[in-house]
Amino acid sequence: MPIQIIGEPTVRAADGLALSSRNGFLSEEQRAVAPVVYRTLSEIAESIKQGERDFPALIHAKLQQLEAAGLRPDYLEIRHALTLRPATAEDRDLVILVAAFLGTTRLIDNLHLNLDALA
Repeated sequence: MPIQIIGEPTVRAADGLALSSRNGFLSEEQRAVAPVVYRTLSEIAESIKQGERDFPALIHAKLQQLEAAGLRPDYLEIRHALTLRPATAEDRDLVILVAAFLGTTRLIDNLHLNLDALA
């Protein structure tokens, strides 16, 4: 099938939360907590940039961080950006993916990280 996928940058609120119609379901208190999702992705990316390659340990720690903030994670993954296979320490083009419930609202986000582009 002749399909072409054209990616676009995620549009975010000033605090980093990915804009979505689902955000309207968040209470005022939940909306104040929700930016932890993007902060978590950013912290993972920064750790990887600094040389962290124990992805399972990194994910485990950040799942605990999400839970401590009051979210119920569905998944948090570091994957190869093109194949979406689990990332290895040798991979240079990564995507960090998250879905987590805050109350009844499922928040989703992702962050692309190309380590070659940083060199």
